[in-house]
Amino acid sequence: MGLIVKWSSIRARLILFLLTATILPIVATMLVTYFYTAQSLRDRVAGEDSKLLYQGARNLSSLLDDLNRSSSNVYSILTLLQGGYDDAQSGSQVYSVLSYITASVPDIFQVYLYETRSRKATLVTLNTPQRNYNTDAYPDALEENKGIIWTQKSHMSHTYGLTGLQPKYPSESVFTMHRRIERVPSSEVVGYLSIDVKMSALTDIVDQLYERNRETIYIVDDNGDLIYTDDTTRLGQPLQEAWYTGRIAVEGADRGHFEQEGSMLVYQQLPMREARWTLIKQVPVAYLVREANRAVAINLLLLAISLIVIAAATILISVRITAPIKQLLRYMNQIQSGNLNVDIKPVGQDEMGIVTLRFRSMMDTINNLILREYKLELANQSNQLRAMQAQINPHFLNNTLQIIGTLALELKVPRIYALLSSLANMMRYSMHNTDKTVTLQEELNHARAYIELQKERFEDRFRFHCEVEEQLLSLLMPKMVLQPILENYFKYGIDRNGENGELTVTAKSVAGTGLVHLTVQNNGASIAKERLEQLHQELASWSASGVNPPVDPQRNLHGSSIGLVNVLQRLKLFSGESSSLVISNSEPTGVRIVVTIARAGPDTVTQVGSAEAAASWPNKNESGE
Repeated sequence: MGLIVKWSSIRARLILFLLTATILPIVATMLVTYFYTAQSLRDRVAGEDSKLLYQGARNLSSLLDDLNRSSSNVYSILTLLQGGYDDAQSGSQVYSVLSYITASVPDIFQVYLYETRSRKATLVTLNTPQRNYNTDAYPDALEENKGIIWTQKSHMSHTYGLTGLQPKYPSESVFTMHRRIERVPSSEVVGYLSIDVKMSALTDIVDQLYERNRETIYIVDDNGDLIYTDDTTRLGQPLQEAWYTGRIAVEGADRGHFEQEGSMLVYQQLPMREARWTLIKQVPVAYLVREANRAVAINLLLLAISLIVIAAATILISVRITAPIKQLLRYMNQIQSGNLNVDIKPVGQDEMGIVTLRFRSMMDTINNLILREYKLELANQSNQLRAMQAQINPHFLNNTLQIIGTLALELKVPRIYALLSSLANMMRYSMHNTDKTVTLQEELNHARAYIELQKERFEDRFRFHCEVEEQLLSLLMPKMVLQPILENYFKYGIDRNGENGELTVTAKSVAGTGLVHLTVQNNGASIAKERLEQLHQELASWSASGVNPPVDPQRNLHGSSIGLVNVLQRLKLFSGESSSLVISNSEPTGVRIVVTIARAGPDTVTQVGSAEAAASWPNKNESGE
């Protein structure tokens, strides 16, 4: 069986629909999952790194606080610095204090002390003391605008201008804390103290904050110079990245995080006046979403496998479903060409198999109907004769009633004549079957004839009122709308023992809508609540489905809504969905039925009916008491 199909065929549409219905949800789910997972990872990493950098900043602050406290030990020899000592014991005491400072904090490389009064410089490197006399202070320590204590950016260690030192130690990357020693309580400078700290002191703290080779961490001072970074060649140089110069340095916030240039940047500033350092962690976004990318790769592989399976299954299912349709189409083409004796074979037990069997049965029926065409033609002629006979009988009965009425007048019994006239009018109104549309005036004339007969039957136990706007008498409407509604009152609502029955018909136009409300109201027995709800459901069910309920002549208004449904059906066929029929109980007793009719034409429609009928019906109001 070939798989080449036209895009307008059911098979092509079915394949396209099934593929779309399966692939689109899978792809949409993958995309939503990926973006949600990636964003969740970003938020989680940002939160965790913020906490991590906060702890790292606290550890760095503790290191600098230790250096600050250690450097304050120099004030224990403040008297010697002020007096300018020149004996071996004083020198030994100075060496002792500097050695203590060197050993107080791990990773201190060397300590430099310059005494202003005696112009002596002492350097203790790895517990090895050296001294120079009659020398100037090293320029790095003379930053007057930095405060009493300040931290110098990273640089290579040196001998602070001391020459001829033995032994000479290899230079290392260090950062330096400088202290200006003042004569308390005055601000007289008596010396300068500088402590060089190896970068390993920072490395021990920073290594706990990031993952090498995947993430990058920076420590930057308030001038934007690098205190720490993995790339030792950049130590002491300005940090020129756009995310720093354009955002972190400009905003001046204590902490935060953002994404830029494919990286997430998390930063935290140290809360120290002596060292306004900023700890910055740079994490590539690709590294952040590596788990999400791995999941996407797995999903793509599964999607590729699923697509193969789905495509194969879709094609097989589509071919299986559409093959019987194509076979049935071939049968139809043969029949269209004139071959009515096609051998139609069943194609299965499913719905298409049933359709094929029904099609074969239909063709057998058609062939039999063709054979019986002559008999049907004869039967049709017989039906036409019977229809003519049925039409003659009502005319004969109507003429007979007129003869009896004339006899009643001759015998001076006008009441009998009036009743016979009403009955004759009703029969004449119903015999004109071709008149499917009448005016409201004609419908009211017919209703009046019916009321006249009911007055005689119930011995005037009710009063009839009618209020109709004059311009509505020419309203076009379906035939036989009022009588089925009025009839329900005489069957089930009227009090047969009372004399105060009320039956009212009103017709009013609804301003600005083009609708007319035709209301029939009585004060008879009300409809039971359960039955009223059932009536509403039956009318609503017909309006929704358009299917007539089964006719049961034994059921009445309180047990069926056949007559009312028929009225509603003809109204909707006449003027569309704007028509309606609403049933409700009146207070304290009685039933109210409101029929809504859409105007089929202007109010000036020419009235249909004889002059006698128009004159017999008042335009405005009638009381039938």
